[in-house]
Amino acid sequence: METMNYVVSSQDGPVLQVVLNRPEVHNAFNRQLVNQLTDAFRKLKRRKDVRAVILTGSGRSFCAGADLTAIEKVANRGFDRNLTDGQAIFDLMMAVDSCPVPVVGKINGPAFGGGMGLMSCCDIAIAERKAVFGFSEVRLGLVPAVISPFVLAKIGESRARELFLTGERFSANYALSIGLLHHVVDQADLDEKVDEIVAQLLKSGPSAQNDIKRLIAGIRGKSKADTRGFTTDIFARRWNHEESSEGIRAFLEKRDPSWRI
Repeated sequence: METMNYVVSSQDGPVLQVVLNRPEVHNAFNRQLVNQLTDAFRKLKRRKDVRAVILTGSGRSFCAGADLTAIEKVANRGFDRNLTDGQAIFDLMMAVDSCPVPVVGKINGPAFGGGMGLMSCCDIAIAERKAVFGFSEVRLGLVPAVISPFVLAKIGESRARELFLTGERFSANYALSIGLLHHVVDQADLDEKVDEIVAQLLKSGPSAQNDIKRLIAGIRGKSKADTRGFTTDIFARRWNHEESSEGIRAFLEKRDPSWRI
């Protein structure tokens, strides 16, 4: 059986672009795409040559979530199979969310369902202005269960209550207003804006960025008092890190640090 490349990657220097590659079905999830995308992000934990990831979709859409052409088969294949698929999608979200390097979502078109989960896991999400979004599961009698922890971390419970319960579609500008997106631009300007953000990311210390992602994940949901040990440990280690020593020396010597590209 021929193996299909449902996820395509290309690298330009320290920047890796990862593309969902099922344009004929708006990059909807099937088992192979989920597994290939999870594998691509998990491998980044072992790579030292990548400093930023751009996640995008091929064709006119970012990601339509579940492949609805197979929805009847899904409904009739049993609890255990559905549980396994749900766990795989959760593991995908975790792989993107915990990626050690910054993930920039290049949202090139509409996103629904699981595609919204992927957007929520991006550190910075940039969308073209005409894109539309929605947590459409409820209109199919489903629930956005496995993506919910990642979405709520991004937009909060109040917004999620309305959007999960109604399943309504909403604009890129509304997604920007609730924190789901960071930037909205015209389609013609999308590449330029993504390049601008990536250039900003490459000016910063790469291991410091990794610790910032660990910091945000580590304090999530905890009281301020409970974060004292965790945050002070990161603080102390960063001041003793060779990367901060180089950054401070570069500042005092009025030059670029060695990591800046």
